[in-house]
Amino acid sequence: MSKRRTVLNWSPRAIVFDCDGTLMDTERHWQDARTRAFREFGLVPPPGFAERAKGVHYVDCGRLMAEETHKPELAPDLTTSLLGHFLALVAQEPRTMPGAPEFVRLVAGRLPLAVASNCPLEVVEESLDRARLRQFFRHIVVPTVTPGGARRPAPQGRVGPEVRPKPSPDVYLRAAHLCGVLPVDAVAVEDSVTGIESARRAGLRVLGVGSLPHAKDGTEPDADTWVATLHDEEVLVWARERMPAAP
Repeated sequence: MSKRRTVLNWSPRAIVFDCDGTLMDTERHWQDARTRAFREFGLVPPPGFAERAKGVHYVDCGRLMAEETHKPELAPDLTTSLLGHFLALVAQEPRTMPGAPEFVRLVAGRLPLAVASNCPLEVVEESLDRARLRQFFRHIVVPTVTPGGARRPAPQGRVGPEVRPKPSPDVYLRAAHLCGVLPVDAVAVEDSVTGIESARRAGLRVLGVGSLPHAKDGTEPDADTWVATLHDEEVLVWARERMPAAP
């Protein structure tokens, strides 16, 4: 599966990875967590909900679950239930996406790597630690505010710029800045419509990976290149030829 090949003819100065569905095979955990949360409140998932929820911040997802089942008053409880079930599932069975560990190890040391995710920091770090990938990333950027505007506690008492969740461009803008490059010199690796919109709005080029999703209007996501997995031979050649190993 492929789309345009513009990214593979270009040399980025940094790579920013999404986590869920890109590095870690956690989308199935989110899907299972949504199913369990719906069941906990005696609700039935609306048709097509899994695709609409992909890549959405969990707070927005809890609200969407409540709205689409006509129970808006349950949004806070569904959000709490969703996150609780997800954390339990990740702890039980962390799993990487096909080709992700090999690709990360191939490009590590060649240029700065970061993660930009809508998940809570503890979820991202725990997942990457269990997959033995955390050491390869200089920076992990997650939202510091929820979709409703509430500010999350800063890790270790640090205070930084306000970072809104995807599809806002904030996580990608912050990740590029921390990597020391302009957004136009970085590439995002993404699997969802929401994440691609975020990266595009930040000015990054986009390598899409996984099953090709579609926006609500049926259009394909605006990735420069799309591949089925990070095992793709053209992607590996791109890394070796366009990202020279450090001397």
